[in-house]
Amino acid sequence: MKKNIGTIDKVIRILVAAVVAVLYFTNIISGTVAIILLIVSAIFILTSLISFCPLYLPFGLSTRKKE
Repeated sequence: MKKNIGTIDKVIRILVAAVVAVLYFTNIISGTVAIILLIVSAIFILTSLISFCPLYLPFGLSTRKKE
């Protein structure tokens, strides 16, 4: 697994996940939409931690700076 997520991408993913969590726990969002958003948020956090997004691979995308 070659890393393909850069720092800014990681920060944005974590911020989006945090916003969704706050909205859920303050009961602003609920129901099926909330569950789907929580699952997407968990995926965002996981991909941020491992610095790899499998959806970027088929398109040859990378937000990571060249070393």
